Amino acid sequence: MEAKFFRFLKVVGVGFKTRTESQGSKLFLKPRYSHEGEFVVPPTVRVFCFKPNVICCTGINKVRVHQFAGAVQSCKPPEIYKGKGIIYLDEVVKKKQGKKFK
Repeated sequence: MEAKFFRFLKVVGVGFKTRTESQGSKLFLKPRYSHEGEFVVPPTVRVFCFKPNVICCTGINKVRVHQFAGAVQSCKPPEIYKGKGIIYLDEVVKKKQGKKFK
């Protein structure tokens, strides 16, 4: 399969892990829950994990690639206070300031 479109996701946080199986047709996420979340990848999309915290979604259909990347990100969206979660590699997360003490 010739991949024309790419979408990179970065998993930020301690204990967050990802892995792929079956030649990129299944994605397993462990975002600090007790059980792993399993995503079945559509047939026009392939998923690769370069490191335990970087996910690459590739495919020939731009809409399907971005839709699957959005579904993966919705599993653990980025927090605005600490910046943890699943973010796009080119996304900038603005952090909010926490409570101030006297």
